Amino acid sequence: MTRNFIFTTEAEDDALSIWTHVADESSEIVADRVLAHVYDECQKLGDMPGKGHYREELLGRHFKFWSAYSYLIVYRWEIKPIQIIALIHGARDLRALLRRRLR
Repeated sequence: MTRNFIFTTEAEDDALSIWTHVADESSEIVADRVLAHVYDECQKLGDMPGKGHYREELLGRHFKFWSAYSYLIVYRWEIKPIQIIALIHGARDLRALLRRRLR
């Protein structure tokens, strides 16, 4: 299957951080499953970029948000392939993290 999404460097770092955190807290098997689910959701978003929702208080309408477990996938949906800019745990300070990331 062809990937219909790309990760920014920061999003790649996010994926590694998620895997490491889950592996440390649970197991490598669980970490593999979590990351596979996140990638599957990214693939679905690439198939249907209109999925997701805006968070205009955080970012403009060029970005959408989608949940995968307790993580948020933040992506630019109007380009092909879609661009994943962040994979963030929902409990994080989204405003501060995204402000730093999109400078």
